[in-house]
Amino acid sequence: MSTNPDFTAMITSGTVRASDGGITGVATLDFINQFKVDYAIIGVSGIEPDGSLLDFDYREVRVAQAMMNNARHRYLAADHSKFGRNALVRMGHISEFHTVFTDAAPPEPVTKLLEEHNVRLVLSEA
Repeated sequence: MSTNPDFTAMITSGTVRASDGGITGVATLDFINQFKVDYAIIGVSGIEPDGSLLDFDYREVRVAQAMMNNARHRYLAADHSKFGRNALVRMGHISEFHTVFTDAAPPEPVTKLLEEHNVRLVLSEA
C-alpha cells in the first residue's frame, strides 16, 4: 500500500518483532489510544470453553486490548483450531465482540455463550 499513490499509509511506533513484523510497546499503545475507530478485527491464539480469549505474548495482548477499547465494532477472527487451544495470557472474553468469524461451528459451550451475549456467528464457506 505504501507505494500506491492512491493511499496514505500510517503506522504505529514501537518495537518491531523480527519473527512476524508485529509492533508492540508503550509507544504503540499511546498511538492507538489517540484514535476512535469504527472497526477492529482481532485474532487470537486460543479460546477456552468458558469464552476466555488467550494469546502467548502479553505485549501483543496489550495492543489487541487497546484496539478493542477504541473500536465501535469488534470482530474476532479465529479458525476452528483455536477452540480449546491453550495459551498463557488472557486477552478478554468472547462476549466483548459483536461478531465472531470462523470456519467451523464452535463447541457447544462457546456457541451457547455467543447466543447468550447476542454475539453474531459467521461461518465461512469452504
